[in-house]
Amino acid sequence: MTADLTRLSAADLADRLAAGEVSSVEATQAHLDRIAAVDGAVHAFLHVSAHEALATAADVDARRAAGEDLHALAGVPIAVKDVVVTKGLPTTAGSKILEGWVPPYDATLVERIKAAGLPILGKTNMDEFAMGSSTEHSAYGNTHNPWDLDRIPGGSGGGSAAAVAAFEAPLAIGTDTGGSIRQPGAVTGTVGVKPTYGSVSRYGLIAMASSLDQAGPVTRTVLDSALLHELIGGHDPLDSTSIPEPLPPLVEAARQGATGDLTGVRVGVIRELQGEGYQPGVLARFHESLDLLRAAGAEIVEVSCPHFEYALGAYYLIMPSEASSNLAKFDGMRFGLRVVPEDNPTAERVMAATRGQGFGDEVKRRIILGTYALSAGYYDAYYGSAQKVRTLIQRDFDAAFAQADVLVSPTAPTTAFKLGEKLDDPLAMYLNDVATIPANLAGVPGLSLPNGLDDGLPVGFQVLAPAKADDRLYRVGAALETLLEKEWGGPLLAQAPELETR
Repeated sequence: MTADLTRLSAADLADRLAAGEVSSVEATQAHLDRIAAVDGAVHAFLHVSAHEALATAADVDARRAAGEDLHALAGVPIAVKDVVVTKGLPTTAGSKILEGWVPPYDATLVERIKAAGLPILGKTNMDEFAMGSSTEHSAYGNTHNPWDLDRIPGGSGGGSAAAVAAFEAPLAIGTDTGGSIRQPGAVTGTVGVKPTYGSVSRYGLIAMASSLDQAGPVTRTVLDSALLHELIGGHDPLDSTSIPEPLPPLVEAARQGATGDLTGVRVGVIRELQGEGYQPGVLARFHESLDLLRAAGAEIVEVSCPHFEYALGAYYLIMPSEASSNLAKFDGMRFGLRVVPEDNPTAERVMAATRGQGFGDEVKRRIILGTYALSAGYYDAYYGSAQKVRTLIQRDFDAAFAQADVLVSPTAPTTAFKLGEKLDDPLAMYLNDVATIPANLAGVPGLSLPNGLDDGLPVGFQVLAPAKADDRLYRVGAALETLLEKEWGGPLLAQAPELETR
């Protein structure tokens, strides 16, 4: 029974909970048992909140027994990326500088999760302050890909993706600044969604780059993502960038797409996001998926976004600049780690010692780059120019969406690489985000879903939609998922190797 519960989709588990076939306590305990059995090998979690999760589960069971009207996902366990603040639970952002910090408040999306009655299993591992593409930059050790424990699970949200892929959690929260939900989804065989910028509250997210960061769902099915997205999304007056409009009908769109009919939908293939640098097997799976969409009635057109070739360079100026500003608050003066030099411990020396010891190499690298780009005499040449490129990329999207309802590409140019393979080459690491970054620069939503294997490792297919048209992601994503699973005879994760248990 335990193994069966951990392998159910969130929607199926929710149906069983609502029907009284299983209790939330049983479902939550099953996932806690799974974490205890396999997380020693995967290291998806930094903190497991068993007591709190079971208490929430028991409360949901009691309310359901009393006949209360509950949220559709009430009682379904969830994991939360450790960059999202959680009252009473440690939140470190994967950094030593916040080791042991317990926030006094909840992020808005966590408040919504708690109000809906989802037991929070714990906080997942991540690259420090979300800076990385492999979850090798966590101060607390690597997370491993459940498909091959010697490979990376993607980053920065590798912990959330690995937890879902390893059946440790049916749902998880990630954050996506340049692809950190979608790229881990691609390499772990999970579904990851970056919502429209401003459609899910950023209040309570530890900011890296405020104009780029966006929280979103990590799941095993497109419908599960739609259910979680509808729960956490919507206007929040505590977030000044929050869109004061309701979300489109995401779950309805996913259910419509699951019929496999895309008649009349125009799908634009982005010319610049394929070809050189993309693994042959990744491109092969991509074109096979295009054939399935065409057979489902979609019209496939090629579109050009000529300024996308500059997206990587623009992003790696804008993001470090904003990170340099956002991380200035971590100074050893107000909260978190404080390192006091023995001789002459002035405020300046305490700050320098704390930041020197508390931040890892990748964080230091990006702070230095961002501070340089914002410095007098260089601001216009670097940060200002990057913002102009950002505008050109937004215009490329506008022109492309005039020709197509959605745009598609491979999510990542390669499958998961070996742990340590690119640690000494930051530029090679940054190239993993080449297909995902444009969406963050423009604020448009994106979805990645698994569309096959290359040499036994998962490959991802990316769908992009205009801002505030997130429902299009779910219609097209659910349709492709339905068509693929007919070919595979079930979910792709069913083909994953079984992890050894303790």
